[in-house]
Amino acid sequence: MSAGRTVLILDDSLTVRMDLVEAFTTTGWTTAPCATAAQAWEFLAGNVVDVVVLDVLLPDADGVDILRALRTDPATATLPVLMLSSEAQVKDRIRGLRTGADEYVGKPYDSAYLVARAEELVRVRSGSRSDETEGLPRILVIDDSATVRQMLREALERNGYEMLAAASGLEGLRLAAAARVDAVVVDGGLPDIDGATVIRRLRLDAALRGLPCLLLTGSDDAGAELGALDAGADAFVRKDADPSVVLAKLSAALRRASEGTPILDTASLLGPKKILAIGGDATLLASLASMLRGEGYDVVPAHSGDEALELLTFEAMDCILLQLSDRDESGLEMCRRIKSAPGVRDVPLVLMAVDTDPRAMIEALAAGAEDYVLPTGDVQVLAARIRAQLRRRQLQDEYRLLRETLLHQQIEAAEARAAAEIALTKAAMVEELERKNLELEAFSYSVSHDLRAPLRTVDGFTRALSESLEHLDEKGTRYVERIHGEVARMNEMIDDMLELSRIGRAQLRRGDVDLATLAGVILADLAAGAPERQVTVVIDAQLRASADPRLIRNVFENLLGNAWKFTAKTAAAIVEVGCEQSDQGVTYFVRDNGDGFNMARAERLFSPFQRFHSQADFPGTGIGLATVHRIVDRHGGQVWAEAEVGQGATFRFTLPPNPRADSGDQPS
Repeated sequence: MSAGRTVLILDDSLTVRMDLVEAFTTTGWTTAPCATAAQAWEFLAGNVVDVVVLDVLLPDADGVDILRALRTDPATATLPVLMLSSEAQVKDRIRGLRTGADEYVGKPYDSAYLVARAEELVRVRSGSRSDETEGLPRILVIDDSATVRQMLREALERNGYEMLAAASGLEGLRLAAAARVDAVVVDGGLPDIDGATVIRRLRLDAALRGLPCLLLTGSDDAGAELGALDAGADAFVRKDADPSVVLAKLSAALRRASEGTPILDTASLLGPKKILAIGGDATLLASLASMLRGEGYDVVPAHSGDEALELLTFEAMDCILLQLSDRDESGLEMCRRIKSAPGVRDVPLVLMAVDTDPRAMIEALAAGAEDYVLPTGDVQVLAARIRAQLRRRQLQDEYRLLRETLLHQQIEAAEARAAAEIALTKAAMVEELERKNLELEAFSYSVSHDLRAPLRTVDGFTRALSESLEHLDEKGTRYVERIHGEVARMNEMIDDMLELSRIGRAQLRRGDVDLATLAGVILADLAAGAPERQVTVVIDAQLRASADPRLIRNVFENLLGNAWKFTAKTAAAIVEVGCEQSDQGVTYFVRDNGDGFNMARAERLFSPFQRFHSQADFPGTGIGLATVHRIVDRHGGQVWAEAEVGQGATFRFTLPPNPRADSGDQPS
């Protein structure tokens, strides 16, 4: 796993350096031992390391100062650093952790714990794969025979696997926890614990229980296979079998595992664990630390509850041991304080007491302790009780993750159902809207027909009246002309209302439109209708847009028609058409220097039948700008205006290249 990894070991003790060099080298690390800070800085200047083990007390520097320098340099700011020190005071530990240490281990230490913690930190920080092995299934082979390990390595690597190796069961368990392998091949007979026990421990670990496990055996016992399967093995293979048999069974086990429940991303029970031991008896704490260190635990001493609570704010613990003297109320109160502290209450707490009275145990458990033990001197019993609590905590985490996963799935399912219901509702609304639009269209044409009929009658009788009466005075003639004008305006209003209705129902057919040419044609038609007028026209020749050609023509006919109309009384009339580019996109505009309007009324500008000028001065129906607004809105854009009375007006609008989903081919 650690091939190509380098650890810098900075400690002035030759014994410590030699011990750590041996521990790291055994697991495949490259080591760089240094006795002084000067040597370490010289090495770092020309080399890259993956982790640093740093003593606090050095002959030429303070280890915490070195840590601070590492954290302030961008090149080493995220480098995993393990502090190693004989300074056992909590304040010293907090000083190192506050400065940025990833881990703080007191002397004497357990070298296996240090290596495992370094492996875990590097895996979390940078992942555990090299470029060459990224994506390859990772197989852990646990076998004390170097010949078997080499044979399996050649077969596995030849068939597209990456292999990690361990020579003992306990080493293999630690490696499985640190490396997060994809499968395990384990020999049935090992120098420390047998292969069946290795598999049982893996199956008890929520983080690893889903690993496919193959048990190798050289036994001819007919019950060997049954024993292997009872232990939890996925397959049983004889050691003298051809490697192709191992590969075939391994492939089948991996395939079955990929189809099953994925392994939960939770901390492994077999990884390095840290225990906080609280109590005033320094001798007992030292003895306890020495015993548990041999079981793979790092024990952190705290001589009072206040020290412990302060330390828990800086450093996470896997378990808490609290000494309790005979009927110690202060110890029970400390238990309650720890169990009420946020972020700590879920850490397993084991009370160690000397009182054999059952009432003492009942009081301890009522105070929040998970277990109550008496010092027996049997470290294996204490370690087993601790493992039981760690396993209980892991199961709680597993159930929590499962509940969160289930809840997430339920939320996703509810969101999917809601989305489907919304889609159905929207489809029904669109269908109903289409039906209403068709009804409105029929109604509109019916109403327009009914309105035009009396208008034609009024217009016809008025014309007949004016032709039959030979001597209409000036007042009568003016009345007749006014009737003709109102009839024409009513017909124009009906035409505009029908056009507005059609725009709301028409399908958008967007394409590339030459707006400059379009504006020029419309203004030329306006000029042909009023040859006596002199208007300066300015058009941006590069004006283009993605729009419905028919509808965008309606926009320009209304905006340019208004600009032409409202500059009729301007001496030097100017009409300008262009665009402005910004970070938000392109904004098009039509500008004139005509009559303008009062901006205080601008919020009603685009509503139907809104008029800001007298009909006598500037005739119109008041529907044109409402039509412009509807067309621009259907394109997914916006339209607004700026004006000042007597100083002209500027109408701006946007035409986004990607229209809103609900403005595609649906009516609105």
